[in-house]
Amino acid sequence: MERDDWSIQEIARLAGTTSRTLRHYDDIGLLPPTRVAANGYRHYDSQALVRLQRILLLRDLGLGLPQIAEVLGAAAGHGSARTEASALETHLALLREEQARLARQIASVESTITALRGGENLMAENMFDGFDHTRHKEEVEDRWGKKAYADSDRWWRGMTDAERADWQQRVSDLGRDWIAAAESGIDPASAEAQDVARRHVEWLTGIPGTPAAAPGGDVKAYVIGLGEMYVADPRFGANYATSSGGTEGAEFVRDALRIYAERTL
Repeated sequence: MERDDWSIQEIARLAGTTSRTLRHYDDIGLLPPTRVAANGYRHYDSQALVRLQRILLLRDLGLGLPQIAEVLGAAAGHGSARTEASALETHLALLREEQARLARQIASVESTITALRGGENLMAENMFDGFDHTRHKEEVEDRWGKKAYADSDRWWRGMTDAERADWQQRVSDLGRDWIAAAESGIDPASAEAQDVARRHVEWLTGIPGTPAAAPGGDVKAYVIGLGEMYVADPRFGANYATSSGGTEGAEFVRDALRIYAERTL
């Protein structure tokens, strides 16, 4: 028999998210449960699952929760199966664009690995295919304004190929060190974890256009908010995923950044 009712724990497992995230979506009115059982557990029907799929797709496409609420709110009252299918077709087209970009990025990295292992000369013009920072233009402008994007775009385009490679290596090193710290079982407040947090904040404040780099910007609030986003947004959380999976790695980063911000910023 077909099911039309799932518990919050089942939905969290199936969607690769957490019950806490789903409860947060409920708190902000983004994804209310279909019903609440006598024991207080939230339950969701198939229509809610479709809505959650759209929320996760929009997050993966770079929209923040306020923008997602606007998109879904604009469709309120038009929630027929045909309309939902049409909206998902738009998401699908965007996902296919992202799939093509990732395929180019994978080929670029594979080419670099082959060249390094074979002692061949690196072809700079091929190393950054697929690394298109402009795909986040609308999200950056919506969150922080057109000047923020223009400043960061000018900074990125002004780099040499070697400088871009160094910057990407710095990002990679941070991700590796965060994961190692999380898997080691150390406390987020420990000196080792706080040293990685310091490097992370230094990296953030070196990117023109972000609130962390803007004169007079509220760096503390930005860093704490970013840590929360690492947990809530699968795009960013994946960068800190430990071998045990889930959001434990991202939660470790969030906690360490919050402690650093409250102590230092």
